[in-house]
Amino acid sequence: MHAITVTEPGGPDVLAWTEVDDPEPGAGEVLVEVVAAGVNRADLLQRQGHYDPPPGAPPYPGLECSGRIAALGPGVAGWRVGDEVCALLAGGGYAEKVAVPAGQLLPPPDTPDGPLDLVTAAALPEVACTVWSNVFMLAGLRAGETLLVHGGASGIGTMAIQLAKAAGATVAVTAGSPHKLARCAELGADILVDHREQDFAAEVKEATGGKGADVVLDIIGAKYLERNVKVLATGGRLVVIGLQGGVKGELHLGALLAKRGTVAATSLRARPAAEKAEIVAAVREHVWPLLADGRVRPVVDRTLPMSNASGAHRVLGGSGHVGKVVLTV
Repeated sequence: MHAITVTEPGGPDVLAWTEVDDPEPGAGEVLVEVVAAGVNRADLLQRQGHYDPPPGAPPYPGLECSGRIAALGPGVAGWRVGDEVCALLAGGGYAEKVAVPAGQLLPPPDTPDGPLDLVTAAALPEVACTVWSNVFMLAGLRAGETLLVHGGASGIGTMAIQLAKAAGATVAVTAGSPHKLARCAELGADILVDHREQDFAAEVKEATGGKGADVVLDIIGAKYLERNVKVLATGGRLVVIGLQGGVKGELHLGALLAKRGTVAATSLRARPAAEKAEIVAAVREHVWPLLADGRVRPVVDRTLPMSNASGAHRVLGGSGHVGKVVLTV
């Protein structure tokens, strides 16, 4: 088969469409013939040499894919060869085939217009699992609360806006252009902050009558830490899932204590398979019905051929996209 390999750490041009050995499904795994793969920020970090795959994961980038089951490993039940699936991966999505633990498979969701096509389905597993596990399973967002999403026009952001609105929350977002903020508003965002021109902590505080955000979903990290604590409501929960703004910040424990606030930092990729299976099952139970009735929809900015993964990485690195970029085999 062919896969996108990283010839050496560096820019997008180090990605090469290379002939490699076919994977074999182990016990409890299935072999998926890949149709499409979503592109994520973590893939750019891996290409740059900053985010190695966890032990046992394929060396190729790609944290989600869609396709058809080509073979079943020992002990797999509930799936058949030929089934259409999308999958959460620890790596290896940028390839013609990938072996996946069966617990990380999802059927393509239904939509009001019928079953979702496989290419679009590739844009769902990583963002749906990330948002559901952090905003709902960990932070416990409830109806009537306010969620602040940094990077509202990203793949994560576009999913977070829709899921929070479906749960009855008010949604505040930050984004870097009027166009991106307008797209966030179309998805249901209530409070729009241009992070290039406005102080998000002041804007969200003002829009909420001084209360602030009950939950903050943060992809920036150190650069936003002080203001994230400042914007938290009493009993607020800050969840850090990205480090685009640095890895080391100063945490004002007194301010956090006064608000009875919580700070959590999580990643999805290196979690044990059992934890990922629990998250995937929760997504199938809670998110897939929202796609079926049209309250949530995938947002795909563009699709590119898998062999042009370097072009997809340039798009993501340029931050001009809204929603997901998807590679097709």
